[in-house]
Amino acid sequence: MASRSRAYNPITHPILFLFQLFQWLADKILSPRPPGPSTRLSGPKIAIIGAGITGVTSAAHCIGHGFDVTLFEAGGEAALGGIWSRVNNTSSLQIHSIMYRFHPSVQWARGYPDRAQILSEVRQLWQRYGLDTRTRFHTQVERVYQDNRGRWIVNDASLGRFDGVITAVGTCGAPRLPAMPGMDRYQGAIHHSSRLTGACAARDKTVVVIGGGASAVEALEFAHDEGARKVCILARSDKWIIPRSPVWNMLLALNIFGRQTRLSWIPELVLRRLFYRDLADLAPAGKGLFTDTPVVNSDIMAKLRSGEAEWIRCDIEGFTDTGVRVNRRAKGVAPGGPGRPDVIEGDVVVMATGFARPELSFLPPSCFQAPYEPPNWYLQTFPPNHPSISCINCTYVNAIGTVGNWHIGIYTRILLMFLTDPLTRPSPFWMERWIDMTRLLKAASPVGPFEFFTYLELLWWFAFCVAFNPFRWKWAFFVFFGLGFMLPAHVVKTEDRIRNGLGRRGDAASGEDVGLSL
Repeated sequence: MASRSRAYNPITHPILFLFQLFQWLADKILSPRPPGPSTRLSGPKIAIIGAGITGVTSAAHCIGHGFDVTLFEAGGEAALGGIWSRVNNTSSLQIHSIMYRFHPSVQWARGYPDRAQILSEVRQLWQRYGLDTRTRFHTQVERVYQDNRGRWIVNDASLGRFDGVITAVGTCGAPRLPAMPGMDRYQGAIHHSSRLTGACAARDKTVVVIGGGASAVEALEFAHDEGARKVCILARSDKWIIPRSPVWNMLLALNIFGRQTRLSWIPELVLRRLFYRDLADLAPAGKGLFTDTPVVNSDIMAKLRSGEAEWIRCDIEGFTDTGVRVNRRAKGVAPGGPGRPDVIEGDVVVMATGFARPELSFLPPSCFQAPYEPPNWYLQTFPPNHPSISCINCTYVNAIGTVGNWHIGIYTRILLMFLTDPLTRPSPFWMERWIDMTRLLKAASPVGPFEFFTYLELLWWFAFCVAFNPFRWKWAFFVFFGLGFMLPAHVVKTEDRIRNGLGRRGDAASGEDVGLSL
């Protein structure tokens, strides 16, 4: 595993020094203190499903604020870190690490850390908060249901009873490797893009990559590092490519509307003129920048210009003995449209065809009642009938913004607020009204209202969530920064008189899963 970041000299490395200082301050001010070995965690108990980055991070936040957790992971300890435990050694962040701070205590050594350092930070977080003693590996979650007192049971009662559930299964499950005509006759090697390390010999060979998304870029980087002669990327649909720059990423994430607007042509034009330049033919035609998650990479443009790589817009028709048979299409021609036949010769084929999406079918059927099924949930994460369930980072479809920078902690602390304070807990009626309001505000979006969002829109969701209910105001510093948990918790005891006087006592059979907000 990679070591934590070393100290940089403020004279010779001023930017890295300031970045390191920022990380140190964020840790000291915003990281909840890990409990001691003899500390009794008296808060509600929470089941967390999935030991990837989201699961480990949300568990650390819960533990740091006095809530006990049990972490369930289908794989063994080698699966700690989720998708990062299953990708190639050459994989690294495509966005700057300042936008990938999944917990305040994370200490990056450089701007774009690789897989080894990412997994190292996850493991150190897992150990620092004592999660190594609270994780049940090799436990496949098949069912989550409630007992007669409203407590949650995972699989069966022998695993415990819980007041809340965080689902953190992510969006990347098993590698997707679709069957294509003629694959059995191809004489070269075929690999999935996530299984290249130690298996794919690419030196001095032509590598054909099927797919045009983030997995294809990862395969391109792997092949280049291995010394491939040339890489051909066969892309069925066009995706926007944006620079590997925190400035660009942040500016695009500031679209508060969270959708394509009449002004979206401005950043699209700037990208074509300043980034694509002579490769403007690769920019999507008729597809807005704010409709799909873009590919973040700068090196790919240099490789295309130098001839080390070739980007081919086409439909895959099958394999031959020595390559892939395609239908080349011109810009603006939809997939399946007219083109010209061609065979792309290659020594190795990499299937950058993504991953199957993990299912949420283990949750109770009441979470999937139309028209409020995922991703159409409260804050895209809470099922309208169950404010004690939070499905973090596993219901989104597309977005532009930071990854795990602050929102894992905010989502987790919103759940903790709901579990602790009955008057903050939304009823199904108000959760559904928020969903309806968001649909109305994004009615002009070319995609579904919850199928694309920007990070600024996500922060607006959080701000509105807290501002809408006066009983949540006292929790604002806790929700947004993780500060001041004990003060609001003590105020809740005073508010018990208000709640009881309104006849909103709640019964023992419903626990924390009943919305009581006004």
